[in-house]
Amino acid sequence: MKKSKSAILGAAFLMATSAIGPGFLTQTTFFTQQLLSSFAFVILISILLDIGVQLNIWRILTMSGHRAQDVANQVVPGLGYFLAAMIVMGGLVFNIGNLAGCGLGVQVLFGVQPESGAAISCVVALGIFWLREFGQALDAFAKVLGFLMIALTSYVAISSNPPLAEVAYRSFWPDRIDPLSIVTLVGGTVGGYISFAGAHRLLDAGITGTAQLATVSRSAVSGILITGVMRVVLFLAVLGVVVCGTALAKGNPAASVFQHAAGAIGYKFFGIVIWSAAITSVVGCAYTSISFVTSFHAVLAKQQRMIISIFILISALVFMWVGNPVKLLVMAGTVNGITLPIALSIILLAANKTNIVGRYQHPRSLLVAGWLAVAIMGAMSFYSLYHFLMG
Repeated sequence: MKKSKSAILGAAFLMATSAIGPGFLTQTTFFTQQLLSSFAFVILISILLDIGVQLNIWRILTMSGHRAQDVANQVVPGLGYFLAAMIVMGGLVFNIGNLAGCGLGVQVLFGVQPESGAAISCVVALGIFWLREFGQALDAFAKVLGFLMIALTSYVAISSNPPLAEVAYRSFWPDRIDPLSIVTLVGGTVGGYISFAGAHRLLDAGITGTAQLATVSRSAVSGILITGVMRVVLFLAVLGVVVCGTALAKGNPAASVFQHAAGAIGYKFFGIVIWSAAITSVVGCAYTSISFVTSFHAVLAKQQRMIISIFILISALVFMWVGNPVKLLVMAGTVNGITLPIALSIILLAANKTNIVGRYQHPRSLLVAGWLAVAIMGAMSFYSLYHFLMG
């Protein structure tokens, strides 16, 4: 029972910390600079969409007892391989940014080159997966570093003294609405591999069936709320700095926020926060991305640790080769946002198929919310992609 409770909370934190990576910090800082207090509205809308997405995916997968790619293959033969390819390729792009964030964090804390910091962090991540009970280690790692990130960022948010009354007002009456920011935030929170991270962790822990329905739902919502809290405190920290007219460094805007708000200690806090965000995302991304291929053959399942290790090593090597531009991290969230309506549609199609979910009756309200999220994210993704391509 204790092990089950640990896995349920661990799944929520695994999803949350998978979302809270270097791209999360960069995206939040970038859009706060653009939209100021009106970004509060974007955060609120994205949280509501995130909850609808996660409740649908987590409930349907845990009631089916199968991972997303296997469910997709039952919906349309061969569709699971397509979904797996999308998730793994998107996860690899994200993990390159994650390793870059690890390198930056170690550089801030100890003054070493980012490449060396990424290599050290790569060893840490590999070490977790080669522990005998790596599932429990994964849960504990995500929970401890998740709490640490929120605590340190909250300190910086308080130090920056943001305009809270204005934020509350603009949460419902924004000056402007930017579809790209919503697509990017939702994509960066529940897009790509992230939306399946917690659900696959619950499946691996054996938490399935209608008896677990309430706990699965709580875990799904908890993961989004944890992510939302981190998003809000980071937004407040950035807003408090930029409304004073402070110009943030283009190369590393998030670090500027911590430094301007809390001085030298704030800068060190940034090093801890970005390393924690990056390393937990490396672990969550590798675990979830590879969970999309190991069910295709018994040999792949048996070599799970080795395949995860290769995935992490490739991510680190590519980072050392191509570097880490800020635009890549913002674009990664947008790409995941475009992937989301495709992946969610596949899962929703499985909701009422008795050969997949058995006697489980998926609530009509969740189905409506899910298809609404597909329509909204699909339309905004098309709009954002059109404007991106048109320059």
